[in-house]
Formats: sequence, structure tokens, C-alpha cells
Amino acid sequence: MSEAKSVSCARESAAWPRVLVLIVTYNAADYVEDCFASLGQTRYPAESFEILVVDNGSGDGTVEHIQRRWPRVKVLRQGKNLGFAGGNNVGLQYALDQPFDYVYLLNQDTVVSPDFLREAVAVAQSEPRAGAVQSKLLLHDEPARINSIGNELHYLGFGYAGGYYEPDRAMDVREIAYASGACVLLRTAALREAGLFYPDLFLYHEDLDLGWQLRLTGWRILLAPRSVVYHKYRYVPSLTKYYYMERNRRLTVLQNYRLATLALIAPAFLAMEIITLAHSMRAGFWREALRAWAYFLRPETWRRIAARRREVQRRRRVGDRDVARHFTGKVVFVELRSRALKYVVNPLFNAYWQIVRRVLWW
Repeated sequence: MSEAKSVSCARESAAWPRVLVLIVTYNAADYVEDCFASLGQTRYPAESFEILVVDNGSGDGTVEHIQRRWPRVKVLRQGKNLGFAGGNNVGLQYALDQPFDYVYLLNQDTVVSPDFLREAVAVAQSEPRAGAVQSKLLLHDEPARINSIGNELHYLGFGYAGGYYEPDRAMDVREIAYASGACVLLRTAALREAGLFYPDLFLYHEDLDLGWQLRLTGWRILLAPRSVVYHKYRYVPSLTKYYYMERNRRLTVLQNYRLATLALIAPAFLAMEIITLAHSMRAGFWREALRAWAYFLRPETWRRIAARRREVQRRRRVGDRDVARHFTGKVVFVELRSRALKYVVNPLFNAYWQIVRRVLWW
């Protein structure tokens, strides 16, 4: 390389922030080849980004495959499955201990476009208070269809992919309720204020809770529509998923709202609990529903909720009124087809939320 070209490359690298691309793997041998092959085509100064893998105790040769095919990729091997929250926290702490400006969280079952990182960073750099920037997430097997263009957050703690299965289209940078953990750029300065993932959540709703924490500490969450990632996604209901989503939904609501807001939404919250319990019985999930409720019968659970509430409320810089502007009163997800949801549940709970939003002044 000529001296002039070397100087030019050094200047380009210096002009771009340092980014850690973080991938948590768990029995990912069937996915990492496509994921890492696409990362190899990334158009971002090589000196300005690093790939880190945190492996959650894979038993299918995932780590060996990565080390054999991509020996320069750093792997932090964990002795057990720490969950999405715990595994990512290992990598996020690594980034905070190093001079990284951003961390890009990427799912193991994704394929990235060459400019995914450059475009996400460009949006973050254009808005100093952008704590999180999500890429446009498309379905890998149907790339003309959307997986998520920013996730939606229901005021009772439900989270779901915004725009799911809609046709892809051109769009502008815009504010979103919270970013999907599958493909999000996080500013390390924001993480130092808002904190990392809440490890007790373990699996599901961790990205919802982190988005809520970012909002509470005054950071914005944006969509970078020209940053494109393809997700090998399939909606597969499971008993484990139902348990964690119901348990974690309640935890986020109980820990993040002010007490006055909890009192206002209590009637809707209790009504929704009756509806979800009835649904679980019809769908055969009643054991998991009761197990999720049993979690809240333990004294230790409430001690942890109280401690977490103190931590969240101590860090908060923004009131519930401002945060609630980004919440929705409806659940609109194509995989949940229900006339009762569409014509009864959503209208009633949305009407209640519109009243509550106008009452909030704190």
C-alpha cells in the first residue's frame, strides 16, 4: 500500500466512531456461517470496528466452528447459558471497559447488508441524544417483507414487532417506541446512564426494558431505514416463551412506572390479567400462566422488585408523561388473529389508555 493511500485509510478510520459488533451465540452452528460471511462484506473501516462473540455454553460446536473459520474473532466462552440479557451484558461490559463509542447487537440468525453498520452509525451521529438506533429488519426468506421497523410497546407491558409482514418500502429516519435486540446500535454513553440489560429477565422483554430505561434517562430511540438486516425469523409459540413473556411483562410494568401511574392503570392491568388467564386455559398454557403468577408469590421476588424500582427511579430524568407518548393502547400483530382482540379488547383498552394519557402530568 502506498504511503498516500495508507494516510487516506487512517483518516477515514479516524473519522468513524469505534464500534463493537456483539453476537451472543447459543447452539448456533447452523447460523454462524451465513452471519459471519455477510459481516465479512461490511463496508466500514476495518480498524474502527471489532466483532465479539459471547457464547452461552453451546454444545453443538459453535465456538470451534467460529475459531476455525474466523480465528481473528474474539470469543468469550461462558460456562453456562446466561440468557440473552446476561450474555449481552458480558459483551456490553467489555465495550464499556474499552474505548468503544457504540455497540451493535446482532442476532446469530441474521444476515447483514454491506452498509448496515455505516448507515446505523450515520443516523446515531446525526442525533447526539440517540441512545439506540435500530436497523430495518426484513424477513430473510421473504426479503420484500418486514420483520420489524421498530417495536411497539403496549402500556400494559406487551411488546411486539412494528410493521411485521408488511411490504418493504422506502421510509425516513423516525422515532420508535423501542428497538429490537436483534439489530440495534447502542451508544455507550447512553448505557453508562441507563444501565445494561436487567439480568433477571433472562429471556424476552430485555430489549423492551432497556428501551424503557433509555427513555427514562432522556435518550431517543430511532430507526435507520437504510441500514438493512435480514432475519431468519419464524413465529413459534412455546410454553417457555409464554412463561417468560408474561412474567417479564409484569416485572417491567411494576418496576418502571411511577406509583401514581401504576394506580391509574391498575383497573386495566387487573382486567388484562383475567383475560390472559382465560386465554391461557383455552390455549393449553394454563400451567405456565400459573407458574408465572407463582413467581410473584415469593417474598424474594418483591424484595428484588423493590430494589430494582429504587435503582430505576434514582436514574430517571424524564417523567411518565413524556415516556408514555411512545406507548400504544393496542396489540396489532398479524400472528395474533382474534376477533375478540380486534373488536373488543383493543378498542376498550385503547380507550382507557387515551384517558390515562391525558391525566398524566408527572
